[in-house]
Amino acid sequence: MPGMRWPRVQLFEFNDAHWAPDALREGIVDTLSVALERGRILDGLAAPFAAFLARSGTSEVLDLGAGAGGPMRVLLGALAERGVRPQVTLTDLHPRVEAWRELAGVFPGQVTFEAHPVDATAVPDALAAGKARTIINVLHHFPPPLVARVLADAVRAGDSIFIAEAFGREPSSFPAFASAGLPALLGAPLRGSRRLEKALLFWATPIGFAVSVWDGFVSTLRIHEEAELRALVAPFGQDYDWTFGWYPVKPWGRGCWFSGTPKAPAA
Repeated sequence: MPGMRWPRVQLFEFNDAHWAPDALREGIVDTLSVALERGRILDGLAAPFAAFLARSGTSEVLDLGAGAGGPMRVLLGALAERGVRPQVTLTDLHPRVEAWRELAGVFPGQVTFEAHPVDATAVPDALAAGKARTIINVLHHFPPPLVARVLADAVRAGDSIFIAEAFGREPSSFPAFASAGLPALLGAPLRGSRRLEKALLFWATPIGFAVSVWDGFVSTLRIHEEAELRALVAPFGQDYDWTFGWYPVKPWGRGCWFSGTPKAPAA
Protein backbone atom coordinates (compact mmCIF):
# COMPACT_ATOMS: atom_id res chain seq x y z
CA MET A 1 0.00 0.00 0.00
CA PRO A 2 1.18 3.57 -0.63
CA GLY A 3 3.20 4.90 2.26
CA MET A 4 4.42 1.48 3.42
CA ARG A 5 8.17 1.04 2.96
CA TRP A 6 9.40 -2.17 1.36
CA PRO A 7 13.10 -3.08 1.13
CA ARG A 8 14.53 -3.28 -2.38
CA VAL A 9 15.59 -6.80 -3.37
CA GLN A 10 17.25 -7.88 -6.63
CA LEU A 11 15.34 -11.15 -7.01
CA PHE A 12 15.34 -12.86 -10.39
CA GLU A 13 12.60 -12.56 -13.00
CA PHE A 14 11.92 -15.32 -15.51
CA ASN A 15 11.77 -12.63 -18.17
CA ASP A 16 15.48 -11.91 -17.52
CA ALA A 17 16.56 -15.54 -17.41
CA HIS A 18 18.29 -16.74 -20.58
CA TRP A 19 17.46 -20.33 -19.61
CA ALA A 20 13.70 -19.65 -19.62
CA PRO A 21 11.88 -20.85 -22.78
CA ASP A 22 11.66 -18.21 -25.50
CA ALA A 23 7.90 -18.76 -25.75
CA LEU A 24 7.50 -17.99 -22.05
CA ARG A 25 9.60 -14.81 -22.13
CA GLU A 26 7.98 -13.64 -25.35
CA GLY A 27 4.53 -14.23 -23.89
CA ILE A 28 5.33 -12.25 -20.74
CA VAL A 29 6.77 -9.27 -22.63
CA ASP A 30 3.91 -9.26 -25.12
CA THR A 31 1.34 -9.49 -22.33
CA LEU A 32 2.84 -6.48 -20.58
CA SER A 33 2.75 -4.40 -23.77
CA VAL A 34 -0.87 -5.33 -24.46
CA ALA A 35 -1.87 -4.62 -20.85
CA LEU A 36 -0.17 -1.21 -20.97
CA GLU A 37 -2.08 -0.33 -24.12
CA ARG A 38 -5.54 -1.72 -23.33
CA GLY A 39 -5.42 -0.58 -19.73
CA ARG A 40 -4.20 2.89 -20.80
CA ILE A 41 -1.70 2.52 -17.99
CA LEU A 42 0.70 5.18 -19.25
CA ASP A 43 -1.94 7.86 -19.87
CA GLY A 44 -1.03 9.60 -16.63
CA LEU A 45 2.63 9.72 -17.65
CA ALA A 46 1.96 11.87 -20.73
CA ALA A 47 1.69 15.17 -18.81
CA PRO A 48 4.94 14.89 -16.78
CA PHE A 49 6.78 13.62 -19.84
CA ALA A 50 5.56 16.52 -21.99
CA ALA A 51 6.71 18.90 -19.23
CA PHE A 52 10.10 17.16 -19.19
CA LEU A 53 10.52 17.69 -22.93
CA ALA A 54 9.68 21.37 -22.47
CA ARG A 55 12.31 21.70 -19.72
CA SER A 56 14.82 19.87 -21.90
CA GLY A 57 14.22 22.21 -24.83
CA THR A 58 14.07 19.37 -27.36
CA SER A 59 11.52 17.22 -29.15
CA GLU A 60 14.04 14.51 -29.99
CA VAL A 61 14.20 11.42 -27.78
CA LEU A 62 16.69 8.57 -27.50
CA ASP A 63 14.87 5.61 -25.95
CA LEU A 64 17.29 3.30 -24.11
CA GLY A 65 16.40 -0.32 -23.39
CA ALA A 66 13.47 -0.10 -25.79
CA GLY A 67 12.91 -3.87 -25.88
CA ALA A 68 10.22 -4.65 -28.44
CA GLY A 69 9.00 -1.05 -28.26
CA GLY A 70 5.78 -1.74 -26.36
CA PRO A 71 6.00 0.91 -23.61
CA MET A 72 7.16 3.63 -26.03
CA ARG A 73 4.36 2.74 -28.42
CA VAL A 74 1.79 3.22 -25.66
CA LEU A 75 3.39 6.45 -24.42
CA LEU A 76 3.51 7.92 -27.95
CA GLY A 77 -0.19 7.20 -28.34
CA ALA A 78 -0.98 8.98 -25.05
CA LEU A 79 1.22 11.94 -26.05
CA ALA A 80 -0.44 12.21 -29.46
CA GLU A 81 -3.79 12.77 -27.75
CA ARG A 82 -2.18 15.84 -26.18
CA GLY A 83 -0.79 17.04 -29.48
CA VAL A 84 2.80 16.16 -28.45
CA ARG A 85 4.73 14.24 -31.12
CA PRO A 86 8.42 13.81 -30.26
CA GLN A 87 10.90 12.26 -32.68
CA VAL A 88 12.04 8.98 -31.11
CA THR A 89 15.07 6.79 -31.82
CA LEU A 90 14.74 3.29 -30.35
CA THR A 91 17.86 1.53 -29.01
CA ASP A 92 18.73 -1.55 -26.99
CA LEU A 93 21.70 -3.69 -26.09
CA HIS A 94 19.78 -6.45 -27.90
CA PRO A 95 18.06 -4.71 -30.85
CA ARG A 96 14.59 -5.91 -31.88
CA VAL A 97 14.72 -4.56 -35.42
CA GLU A 98 11.64 -6.38 -36.75
CA ALA A 99 9.44 -5.08 -33.95
CA TRP A 100 10.91 -1.58 -34.28
CA ARG A 101 10.32 -1.54 -38.03
CA GLU A 102 6.67 -2.33 -37.36
CA LEU A 103 6.47 0.45 -34.76
CA ALA A 104 8.05 2.92 -37.19
CA GLY A 105 5.23 2.05 -39.59
CA VAL A 106 2.64 2.89 -36.93
CA PHE A 107 4.29 6.29 -36.33
CA PRO A 108 5.68 7.20 -39.78
CA GLY A 109 8.22 9.99 -39.73
CA GLN A 110 8.23 9.97 -35.93
CA VAL A 111 10.01 6.75 -34.96
CA THR A 112 13.43 5.55 -36.13
CA PHE A 113 15.83 3.03 -34.63
CA GLU A 114 19.47 2.13 -34.26
CA ALA A 115 20.00 -1.41 -35.55
CA HIS A 116 23.32 -1.92 -33.74
CA PRO A 117 23.57 -2.68 -30.00
CA VAL A 118 23.63 0.40 -27.76
CA ASP A 119 24.94 0.19 -24.19
CA ALA A 120 22.95 2.58 -21.97
CA THR A 121 26.08 3.14 -19.84
CA ALA A 122 28.19 4.27 -22.82
CA VAL A 123 25.96 5.87 -25.44
CA PRO A 124 27.85 7.18 -28.50
CA ASP A 125 27.87 10.98 -28.49
CA ALA A 126 26.94 11.14 -32.17
CA LEU A 127 23.80 9.10 -31.51
CA ALA A 128 22.74 11.02 -28.40
CA ALA A 129 23.51 14.55 -29.64
CA GLY A 130 20.53 16.87 -29.29
CA LYS A 131 18.30 14.19 -27.77
CA ALA A 132 16.75 13.68 -24.36
CA ARG A 133 17.17 10.14 -23.03
CA THR A 134 14.35 7.92 -21.80
CA ILE A 135 14.18 4.61 -19.95
CA ILE A 136 10.58 3.40 -19.67
CA ASN A 137 9.65 0.40 -17.47
CA VAL A 138 13.20 -0.95 -17.58
CA LEU A 139 15.28 0.53 -14.74
CA HIS A 140 14.03 -1.93 -12.12
CA HIS A 141 15.93 -4.66 -13.96
CA PHE A 142 19.23 -2.89 -13.18
CA PRO A 143 21.10 -3.14 -9.85
CA PRO A 144 22.12 0.21 -8.26
CA PRO A 145 25.73 0.29 -9.59
CA LEU A 146 24.44 -0.13 -13.14
CA VAL A 147 21.77 2.54 -12.62
CA ALA A 148 24.50 4.94 -11.45
CA ARG A 149 26.51 4.28 -14.61
CA VAL A 150 23.46 4.90 -16.82
CA LEU A 151 22.73 8.22 -15.11
CA ALA A 152 26.40 9.23 -15.04
CA ASP A 153 26.70 8.69 -18.79
CA ALA A 154 23.79 11.05 -19.43
CA VAL A 155 25.35 13.69 -17.18
CA ARG A 156 28.75 13.24 -18.84
CA ALA A 157 27.15 14.01 -22.20
CA GLY A 158 25.06 16.89 -20.82
CA ASP A 159 21.83 15.15 -21.87
CA SER A 160 18.50 15.27 -20.09
CA ILE A 161 17.15 11.93 -18.91
CA PHE A 162 13.67 10.69 -17.98
CA ILE A 163 13.00 7.41 -16.18
CA ALA A 164 9.55 5.95 -15.54
CA GLU A 165 8.06 2.83 -13.99
CA ALA A 166 4.43 1.74 -14.12
CA PHE A 167 4.36 1.14 -10.36
CA GLY A 168 6.18 2.04 -7.19
CA ARG A 169 7.78 -0.32 -4.67
CA GLU A 170 4.28 -1.21 -3.53
CA PRO A 171 3.39 -4.87 -4.20
CA SER A 172 -0.18 -4.28 -3.08
CA SER A 173 -0.74 -2.02 -6.10
CA PHE A 174 0.26 -4.74 -8.59
CA PRO A 175 -3.30 -6.20 -8.71
CA ALA A 176 -4.36 -2.90 -10.31
CA PHE A 177 -3.02 -4.43 -13.53
CA ALA A 178 -5.39 -7.39 -13.30
CA SER A 179 -8.28 -5.88 -15.29
CA ALA A 180 -6.02 -5.34 -18.29
CA GLY A 181 -3.36 -7.94 -17.54
CA LEU A 182 -5.50 -11.08 -17.22
CA PRO A 183 -7.21 -10.79 -20.64
CA ALA A 184 -3.83 -9.96 -22.20
CA LEU A 185 -2.31 -13.01 -20.51
CA LEU A 186 -5.07 -15.32 -21.74
CA GLY A 187 -4.61 -14.01 -25.27
CA ALA A 188 -0.84 -14.58 -25.34
CA PRO A 189 -1.02 -17.81 -27.42
CA LEU A 190 -2.97 -15.96 -30.12
CA ARG A 191 -0.21 -13.40 -30.76
CA GLY A 192 3.22 -13.56 -32.36
CA SER A 193 5.16 -16.76 -32.98
CA ARG A 194 5.54 -20.05 -31.05
CA ARG A 195 1.78 -20.26 -30.59
CA LEU A 196 1.65 -23.96 -29.80
CA GLU A 197 4.32 -23.60 -27.10
CA LYS A 198 2.47 -20.62 -25.67
CA ALA A 199 -0.80 -22.56 -25.62
CA LEU A 200 0.89 -25.23 -23.51
CA LEU A 201 2.37 -22.64 -21.15
CA PHE A 202 -0.58 -20.25 -20.84
CA TRP A 203 -3.65 -22.44 -21.46
CA ALA A 204 -2.87 -26.11 -20.79
CA THR A 205 -0.87 -25.48 -17.60
CA PRO A 206 -0.71 -22.77 -14.90
CA ILE A 207 2.96 -22.09 -15.70
CA GLY A 208 2.43 -18.89 -17.69
CA PHE A 209 0.07 -17.43 -15.09
CA ALA A 210 2.31 -18.32 -12.14
CA VAL A 211 5.44 -16.96 -13.82
CA SER A 212 3.69 -13.72 -14.82
CA VAL A 213 2.45 -13.13 -11.27
CA TRP A 214 5.93 -13.87 -9.88
CA ASP A 215 7.64 -11.52 -12.33
CA GLY A 216 5.12 -8.76 -11.68
CA PHE A 217 5.43 -9.05 -7.91
CA VAL A 218 9.24 -9.15 -8.06
CA SER A 219 9.29 -6.14 -10.39
CA THR A 220 7.60 -4.04 -7.71
CA LEU A 221 10.25 -5.07 -5.17
CA ARG A 222 13.05 -4.02 -7.55
CA ILE A 223 11.85 -0.44 -8.03
CA HIS A 224 14.40 2.25 -7.16
CA GLU A 225 12.83 4.80 -4.81
CA GLU A 226 13.35 8.56 -4.83
CA ALA A 227 15.89 8.69 -1.99
CA GLU A 228 17.92 5.91 -3.58
CA LEU A 229 17.99 7.59 -6.98
CA ARG A 230 19.01 10.92 -5.47
CA ALA A 231 21.80 9.19 -3.56
CA LEU A 232 23.05 7.61 -6.80
CA VAL A 233 23.29 10.95 -8.63
CA ALA A 234 24.73 12.89 -5.67
CA PRO A 235 28.40 12.25 -6.61
CA PHE A 236 28.08 13.64 -10.14
CA GLY A 237 24.72 15.34 -10.60
CA GLN A 238 25.24 18.72 -8.90
CA ASP A 239 24.78 20.63 -12.16
CA TYR A 240 21.42 19.01 -12.86
CA ASP A 241 17.91 19.62 -11.61
CA TRP A 242 16.55 16.25 -10.44
CA THR A 243 12.79 15.79 -10.09
CA PHE A 244 10.72 12.88 -8.82
CA GLY A 245 6.98 12.42 -9.17
CA TRP A 246 4.02 10.06 -9.24
CA TYR A 247 1.33 9.56 -11.87
CA PRO A 248 -2.02 7.74 -11.57
CA VAL A 249 -2.54 4.23 -12.93
CA LYS A 250 -6.18 3.13 -13.19
CA PRO A 251 -8.03 1.84 -11.29
CA TRP A 252 -6.08 2.50 -8.06
CA GLY A 253 -2.35 2.13 -8.71
CA ARG A 254 0.34 4.69 -9.34
CA GLY A 255 3.58 4.84 -11.28
CA CYS A 256 6.70 6.89 -10.63
CA TRP A 257 9.11 8.97 -12.70
CA PHE A 258 12.50 10.58 -12.15
CA SER A 259 14.12 13.13 -14.43
CA GLY A 260 17.30 15.14 -14.69
CA THR A 261 17.90 18.25 -16.79
CA PRO A 262 21.01 20.44 -16.90
CA LYS A 263 20.71 23.57 -14.80
CA ALA A 264 20.56 26.87 -16.63
CA PRO A 265 23.89 28.72 -16.48
CA ALA A 266 24.05 31.33 -13.71
CA ALA A 267 23.58 34.90 -14.92
